[in-house]
Amino acid sequence: MTTTDRPRPGAAARTSAARRWAVDVAIAAAVTAAQLGTTYADSSRHAGTTRVGTLSYVLLAVGGAALILRRRYPVGVLAVTLVTTLWAAGQNARAIYLALIVAFFTAVLAKKRIAAIASLVIGYAASVWPALIGESGHPSAVFAVGLAAGLIFLLSAAELIRIRNQRTAAVARSRAEELRRLAGEERMKMARDLHDVVAHNISVINVQANTALHLMDRQPERARLALTTINEVSKQALVELRSVLGVLRDVDESAPRSPSPGLAHLGDLVDSAAAAGLIVHVEPSDGPVALPADVDLAAYRIIQEALTNSARHSGGSSATVRISQRNGGLLVEVTDNGKGRTGGSGSGAGSGHGIAGMTERAKVLGGTLHAGPRPGGGFGVRAWLPVDRSEP
Repeated sequence: MTTTDRPRPGAAARTSAARRWAVDVAIAAAVTAAQLGTTYADSSRHAGTTRVGTLSYVLLAVGGAALILRRRYPVGVLAVTLVTTLWAAGQNARAIYLALIVAFFTAVLAKKRIAAIASLVIGYAASVWPALIGESGHPSAVFAVGLAAGLIFLLSAAELIRIRNQRTAAVARSRAEELRRLAGEERMKMARDLHDVVAHNISVINVQANTALHLMDRQPERARLALTTINEVSKQALVELRSVLGVLRDVDESAPRSPSPGLAHLGDLVDSAAAAGLIVHVEPSDGPVALPADVDLAAYRIIQEALTNSARHSGGSSATVRISQRNGGLLVEVTDNGKGRTGGSGSGAGSGHGIAGMTERAKVLGGTLHAGPRPGGGFGVRAWLPVDRSEP
């Protein structure tokens, strides 16, 4: 999607507002038509009685049309519909209360309960004492009790709908927060992947570049070999970076891609380490099989980071990678024969970011990681990653 294809800021909000406005207009039109049509039909059936006057139709139309603004002014619309409905009832005992009911529900859902209850009290008083709206006669006690029960039911129904809407909104907020949390965790994973990819490959490139500079004049063939290694490692780094960053933006379909790194690609790490001057022995040579994807990736990244540290900081000539199944999990050990390190970092000597990143990877999966100098010399990294999450 290009810049011109992306929706402008606020476009979604304007579309949503226009949709709500259209819904409100449709509801107001439907209520107005229902009130006027029902009143006219009822008046036609009772042709022998007093005909409904024009004022009643006008009042019912005004009350229905006011519903267009019910979201923006819930209390004001409730007041308008209450006045017009009671006034129309004074002109015509068979006035329709549909607009008043819609405005009442809107006020309750907008948390204007005081205004909503006040409208019920006023409407009840006007119905029980008709003289308040210009009607004559006295309703029976049964009517008064029945009307009170009906209004209480109306208030209860509106409250139940309001509570349900609040719960729905709370669930939506909770889901949005969970999505934000998952997005944050994904960013952390991506940051760790970027650190591992950049630290490992840049370390190899740095070593080979130094080799090429020192041998350029004396041994041009070895310098050429070092430059070839730099070219291959840089291509691999670009592919891995593209696979990590591809989730953030659209990637050209013709761009090179590779599967997610895992222990099946351990040979690539061994070759990269060898290019950096570190001979790596893997025990056993075939490695474990059928690992969960997240465990497979974490083990690969831990080995990658440990070998990068060995090549950059240990000063040794060889390293050993041991992979085995133990206690329902995967045990990964990386040791070297170097002189040890002060910081053991993958990002710079002494910063400690590499070990911190490996430790974080293990903790995310519920595993453990220990790194430090070995009693017999050299440096060691030992990580245990649970494979069966159902086990404690």
